[in-house]
Order: sequence, then C-alpha cells, then structure tokens
Amino acid sequence: MKTLLKNARVRKGLKIREVAQQLGVDQALVSKFEGGTRYPTEDQARRLARILSIAEEPLMVIWLKEKLLREIRAYTFADEALNLVREELAEYKRLSDYQYSERLEAVLKDIDQLKLRLDAVRHQDNFRIAQALELEYTFESNRIEGNTLTLMETDLIINEGLTISGKSMREHLEAINHKDAIEYVKELATNNTELNEREVLTIHNLILRGIHPEHAGRYRNVPVMITGSAHVPPQPYLVAEQMNDYFTWFRRNEHRLHPVVLAAEMHQRLVTIHPFIDGNGRTARLVMNLILLRNGFVIANIKGDYDSRMHYYTSLETVQTKGDRDDFCLFSAQVERDGLERYLSVIGG
Repeated sequence: MKTLLKNARVRKGLKIREVAQQLGVDQALVSKFEGGTRYPTEDQARRLARILSIAEEPLMVIWLKEKLLREIRAYTFADEALNLVREELAEYKRLSDYQYSERLEAVLKDIDQLKLRLDAVRHQDNFRIAQALELEYTFESNRIEGNTLTLMETDLIINEGLTISGKSMREHLEAINHKDAIEYVKELATNNTELNEREVLTIHNLILRGIHPEHAGRYRNVPVMITGSAHVPPQPYLVAEQMNDYFTWFRRNEHRLHPVVLAAEMHQRLVTIHPFIDGNGRTARLVMNLILLRNGFVIANIKGDYDSRMHYYTSLETVQTKGDRDDFCLFSAQVERDGLERYLSVIGG
C-alpha cells in the first residue's frame, strides 16, 4: 500500500502537506503511511482513494490484506485459522447468493407494500388494539405447546388476575409469563437493544419463571429428542458453541437479508439447536418477533389450531432434515403478511 499511495500522490502532483490537509491529519502521519510504519484506518484509506484518485475497491483489498497479515503473521497456526475463515466466507457468499423463490419474493413484495401503508398510519396506533393482539399472540403461542386455556380464560388470567378452575398452575404461569416476555421484547425493540445471548437467556428465563426455575435462562446440560421429529438436536456440550455461532450469524446477516427472512432464519436456527430443556418454541417465536418489531413490522402470530401447527412443524422439519429454508421462510412471511393486513384493517389503514 505504501508504494501505491506515494506513486498516486506524486502522479497527482500533490505534496504530503496537501494530502494531510485534505485528510485532516498531521503530515507526519501521511509520511508514515507512505513509509509503511503506520497504517490508515478504513475510513482514512477510503478517503485517500478519493483524494489520490485511486480506484477504491483495489485499494481496500490491499488495505484488508495488510490488516489481516498484521493480525495473524505472528501465529504459528495462522494457516489453520485462514482455512476456517475461507470456509466461513464460502458460507457467507452462499447465503448472499441465496435466491428467494418466486412465491417468497411475491409475498415479500406484498409485505413491503403493506409496511408502507402501516408507516403512513402509525399515528393511529391504539394501546387497546395492541393489547388485544398481544393477548391473541400469547394464547396462540401457548396453544402450540399444548396449553388448553381458551382466549377468554387467558384474558381473565392476564388482565383480571383470576384463577381458572380445572386448569393447572403451569397453564396459568405460561399465560402470565408469556405476557411479561412480550413486554420485555417490546422494550428491547423500542430501545433498539442488540440481540445477544444475555437477552435471549432473559427472554427464556421469563418464559419458564416459576415453572422450571432450575432451567430458566440456562442452556440444557442433557441430550434431548423432539417428539415426532426426525431431527436430533446437538449434544449438550455443543450447545454453547452453536449458540455463539448463532449470534455471529445474526450480526453478519442483520443488514443483508429482508427483515422477515432474517426473523424466520433466527427462529428456525434457534429451535434447530434446541438449547433449552423446555420453552424453545416460545423463545424462538419471541426472538422472531423481536426482530420484526425492531424493523417496524407487526407481531407474526402463528396460530395453534391443528392445520396451522402441522404446517409450522412440517416446514421446520424440512429445514432441519433437508436444509431447504424456503418453505419455512414462506410460511413465516405469509403469517406476517396476514398480520399486517389484519392490523391495517383494524386501525383503518
């Protein structure tokens, strides 16, 4: 890079002082850039490309190459690390080249149009409408997991503090806990809090609070199987590592994928790892909706009736056993589209 910078400056007929003035640094620093004893930051390198009329991409390739060499050349295991980087970059490129199916593209286009309509009428948001929809979400999400409370019973427990005769304490706690978890997720979305391990563990802790206190907010330490599924989750000693990869994947793809696809991916990846003894589905759906809410969408409420539940489980199974993501992404997108259409019809948008 040092030769490239110096040759470009000379070719443009600029003095070191003039380059430093345009770059907003001391001229001694520019001399060190050209001498190879100091290295520009990424922002400085991009600005130097403009000042010196150098094609930016080739310059940044050299800048990154030199940055990587400085970081790894002292390590005897540098080659091994680079091989791992190449593997991850190949996966990154594969995902970046991922083409949505025509059906998914069509649904995403509908969603984007509905989102524009929603943005135009957000001033008509109503607390009572949101409360009613969140109540339905709690009811449906718990129903998926076998909770037998009706929508009205869920309302009486959450909003009236009543106890329903003939229903278990666990079912009561599932309703109360889920409502509290939604409130927490809304707070994270409002504050644009980073999605990380601590927040996911907190969401899970809220879901299992008072039900399995010894497991709430903790990764499992035993092997598990999923009833009725051919997918076998990873062994417990792999969970922490795979969850670390889960959050790394999110950071890499947060601004690359359509938010609805990103939310669906984070959902299915979490339930595929199955990091908890219990509460994986509810936690995954809350993580999905945290991403949607952070991006200005509405809660995607997957229904708990037999047909919806079977479609949900089948599309997840397709990802887990065949690696085909499209069916679950399409299913999730259709749920979000339905949610947007309903919300707009309720608030008159």
